[in-house]
Amino acid sequence: MSPKPWQIVSSTMNRDYRVFNLRTDLAISPRTGKEHHFFIIESTPWVNVIPLTPQNEVVLVKQYRHGTQNVTLEIPGGLVEASDSPEGAAKRELMEETGYGASEIILLGAVHPNPAIQNNVCYTYLAKNVFLSGGQDQDDKEDIRVVLRPLAEITDMIQKGEITHSLVLAAFYRYFIEYKK
Repeated sequence: MSPKPWQIVSSTMNRDYRVFNLRTDLAISPRTGKEHHFFIIESTPWVNVIPLTPQNEVVLVKQYRHGTQNVTLEIPGGLVEASDSPEGAAKRELMEETGYGASEIILLGAVHPNPAIQNNVCYTYLAKNVFLSGGQDQDDKEDIRVVLRPLAEITDMIQKGEITHSLVLAAFYRYFIEYKK
């Protein structure tokens, strides 16, 4: 028998941090009947994009991530703004972070980044036949360098620890295991 959803007794919005809100829920366990507090990070949906050139190169971004205080190698991505659809956000983030546009964009799927403490989803898109169509449009907190790497090298890069972002790994899983089967 599967676990059952917990009844939420109350929810309190604790703080708005611009890119996410912190909420506290008081919920009752259907198994024990005991009340427990849960801290939930509420966020809008996210997107990430695997951009492929006609030469089968992946357009990657190198950027500093303050959480780990490291420079990471990732695919473009970001928040779905209130005025965006997930597909629109994918196109916008691709252009802003890399200066590339796409002739075709395909939804590969969605994942829950961390369902234990977050309520949002991350959509993964494949952008086919991308082309340089302008300059980057980075915000004040971004310092992004564009890196092109052959698609054939991506699995080795993951195995060597050159790509470590979990949502990027999930995106490439969708591409290699589900899309390219």
